[in-house]
Amino acid sequence: MCAVPEDMTSPQIVWLRRDLRLADQPAFHAAAQAGPVIPVFVLDEGAPGDHAPGGAARWWLHHSLADLGSTLARHRSRLILRRGDAVQHLATIAGATGAQTIHAVRHYEPWWQDAESRLGAETDLVLHDGNYLAPPGFVTTGAGDPYKIYTPFAKAMLAEMPPRACLPEPERIALPDEWPDSDDLADWNLLPNAPDWAGGLRSFWQVGERAAQARLERWGDAVAGYHDRRNLPSEDGSSRLSPHLHWGEISPVQVWHALKSRRGEGWATFAKELLWRDYAQNVICQFPGYGCESHREGLDEIWRNPNRGHLIAEDLRAWQQGRTGYPIVDAGMRQLWQTGWMHNRVRMICASFLVKHLLIDWRFGERWYWDCLVDADYANNAVNWQWIAGTGVDSNMFPRIMAPLSQSGKFDAAGYIREYVPELADFDDERIHDPPDEVRGAYPPKIIGHREARERALEAYRAAKA
Repeated sequence: MCAVPEDMTSPQIVWLRRDLRLADQPAFHAAAQAGPVIPVFVLDEGAPGDHAPGGAARWWLHHSLADLGSTLARHRSRLILRRGDAVQHLATIAGATGAQTIHAVRHYEPWWQDAESRLGAETDLVLHDGNYLAPPGFVTTGAGDPYKIYTPFAKAMLAEMPPRACLPEPERIALPDEWPDSDDLADWNLLPNAPDWAGGLRSFWQVGERAAQARLERWGDAVAGYHDRRNLPSEDGSSRLSPHLHWGEISPVQVWHALKSRRGEGWATFAKELLWRDYAQNVICQFPGYGCESHREGLDEIWRNPNRGHLIAEDLRAWQQGRTGYPIVDAGMRQLWQTGWMHNRVRMICASFLVKHLLIDWRFGERWYWDCLVDADYANNAVNWQWIAGTGVDSNMFPRIMAPLSQSGKFDAAGYIREYVPELADFDDERIHDPPDEVRGAYPPKIIGHREARERALEAYRAAKA
């Protein structure tokens, strides 16, 4: 059969969301093989409702889009930007350009599931799996049901690994005869300017597909020590790939194939972190409201509501601002504000402190993390918070209360505290985890004692279960 001349082929739209890369991008790969490509990103802040990108995520998104635009320019292509209802914009662009097909990587957040359904009713929408190791439902229980518990899910997934082969970056991207109109990225005002609070983010991160690949290459040399170093916040023992994975600047399939030849506990432990991302998607596919609805009933009456009392609201603000008087908690919350990221062990300690020491509803914590994290992910954020709060489909028991002071010493957080709580920089390793009140200086006293908080939490739990 003769090939169809390029000038006679219909343009192919690639709808981009959290898949901002060219390599191992199934939607781009399919579109580039089918005809001229029109890459489109629509900033749809209405569809997600309360889960529109937060401040730190908007900063990352700006730089990721700019990087992708530069990459496309090397192919003589361009990135079309629109703002508003994604379905309406994509349908309009398809009609104006004569595009017969829209390609997109499948997303599982409930608002994107709805948008995909609406767009598919109006256009020829072809969805591709590409943001996870495998699509939700790829592995099921013996009864054919989706897994709800992580451990059997991970075991079943490991039996199916490695994942599919990586797709190469298109060697050539054919151009349409005419380009649709595009917004200017700067006009979206995604970057903070009044004030510009992003200095810490700029110094901490490199953004984009090339930065993600460089980070993966460095991580390949360090992953062997991950099992031993991952819980030590004073060491750079984390991959810091999470925002690159969240925004799709790199795929987990690329990460898996780059590291799968490693041996030892380091890679085995890190592989489970990649599987956790897939597990979280399986959860929100089964329970779309997981980001704002407790899965387990009976605990909602435990929480102190900051909207119903100024003292509770002040407790929440102290936690948000890193003024709890617990050095490991305050270091974590300040790292979050400065860098848009927090060490995983410390994320758990800080989350546990909010829901158990302060008895504040996990949803207030989820919202704060959502606004502050560059890697804020609907599934991961909700699954992690509900695990800590004891409300999740698979979760820690509420009475298991993390002791932040002993956790700080156990995981050698002294250097981490000195970096983010400079008021305590002169304290030695023994006293920095819990400085005596009389020598704290400008550093605040504990907002509540650990024993008092633990007893209060357990009493509230017993009352809720009575």
